[in-house]
Amino acid sequence: MTSLQPSYPSTLPLASIVKGDNPRRYFDRKKHEEMVASIRQRGILQPILLRPKDDVYAIVAGERRYRAGLEVYGLDGEVPVIIRVMTDQEALDAAIAENDDRDDPSETEQADAAVRYLAACNGDRAEAARRLAWSRAKLDRRLALAELTDAAKTALDERRIKVGHAELLAVIPKDKQDTALDTILRLNLDVNDTRKELMRITHSLASACFDKTECATCPFNSAAQQVLFETHVDDGHCTNPGCFKLKTEAAEVIRFEEEERAAKAARRAMPPAADDADADAQDDVTVEPAPSMDLQPQPERGAISSSAVENREPPPPRTAETVPAASTAHKPTVTARSIATRTAELREATWRTALARALAGNAVHARTTILVAAMSGTLSQIKPDTLTSRAGILVGASFPDLDFKGKIAEIRALADARAANVLAVIGGAYAKDVLSFDHVADLARVFEVDLRETWQVDQTFLERYTKEELKFIAQECGLIAHVGEKRFAKLLASKKTELVTSMLNRIGFDWAGRLPGCMTLDGAYGPPPDRAAQPADAPISQIAA
Repeated sequence: MTSLQPSYPSTLPLASIVKGDNPRRYFDRKKHEEMVASIRQRGILQPILLRPKDDVYAIVAGERRYRAGLEVYGLDGEVPVIIRVMTDQEALDAAIAENDDRDDPSETEQADAAVRYLAACNGDRAEAARRLAWSRAKLDRRLALAELTDAAKTALDERRIKVGHAELLAVIPKDKQDTALDTILRLNLDVNDTRKELMRITHSLASACFDKTECATCPFNSAAQQVLFETHVDDGHCTNPGCFKLKTEAAEVIRFEEEERAAKAARRAMPPAADDADADAQDDVTVEPAPSMDLQPQPERGAISSSAVENREPPPPRTAETVPAASTAHKPTVTARSIATRTAELREATWRTALARALAGNAVHARTTILVAAMSGTLSQIKPDTLTSRAGILVGASFPDLDFKGKIAEIRALADARAANVLAVIGGAYAKDVLSFDHVADLARVFEVDLRETWQVDQTFLERYTKEELKFIAQECGLIAHVGEKRFAKLLASKKTELVTSMLNRIGFDWAGRLPGCMTLDGAYGPPPDRAAQPADAPISQIAA
């Protein structure tokens, strides 16, 4: 048994009607005046479609009639209506259908409708396109136009700019659009001239010094714009100069800090100056390594009692026969962990830099890092100046001078792509500043950061070790297997400087991708990635990456 629908009046005073969620945002003045004249002469012939909303009724379809009726009758005027109970989605469907049937909606109105439909479809673009009866390409183009500022949308609605202008404006950051719009209108630039002006402020991605993985799907990449719009800049360019500058500066800072820390670590590990003979003599004398963080602490030795001292027999006199050979006795076994104690600072600095780079290129991982840091109480370990000193670049030049309320508004107005960049920088700052290296190591493992992509064995690294440790590294990394044990034994007999040079310049042996165990997180040697395992039909972009 169906329930009876409530009975509603067929006419209402305009004072009882309110505007609804009409996707139409622009009302042509000339057409409005024509409708006012028609209503003065014949009245409102087509009822306005309404739905109940609290104590009043919201317009579903007929806002142009409502506006004209207000001008003719005022708030007390009665107009014909049809009142139906509708859900938000049913009202949106009816409004869009009515707009399409009566008067072609503008591109910006379609853009706003596309955004609302996409939200109703939980981000499913295929379903949103189906409900709108649009092609997927049309939906993508209208969603891109939704990135226009209100001023740019109004200019397009009023036909002060063309669709080509709007497409070019949509691919630059929102905080730059209104300035560009003013220039277009002030200089009366046509679409082609606007494109040329935009090309002057873009940057070639081919010349970028930072990781461009994120750029492949960025809406400010002209390659993505070419798919959407007829009017676009040349392929392979970034149309967000602020983001490009930020990433370039971040890459330069990371490179500088990496070089500075490596140089500092090398200076600390460098043995005191000595002639070659003394240096060679010292090469094979290895100091007992201090326990690293990964090693279990040794139990404390108990104190010797005074009675034990009194009763113990004096040691026998030392002779040449009783003194063990320096080359064999008491020499600790060389392992990846023992070597790691000599390079702990470099290892940590290198991994922090690698994690920072990985987070800078992946906003999702950066967001995870920030949330974990905040929930574990370690986010505050980011040094205060690390982010505030870059706020002008990250958010906007005026941001540092705003009051707190102004800063809130500025952050809320950030485009999604720029906000993602800010999150990436915060994640990178955490990787550099967090006190516990264990946190860095855990994040690097979870995000599968590969140190082999950014670090390689070099002369500075090898020169910090003794000959026995160099032998271990050569064995571990496959160099001894490459040259043969006898030949390497001859190299080992040479001066250390010559040994290091020979190790780095062996014909047919490439150190690229070889990660000694002393530089890994688990102390296990990391061999070069198997390039041959790359699928033959893998996309070119994937192989290049």
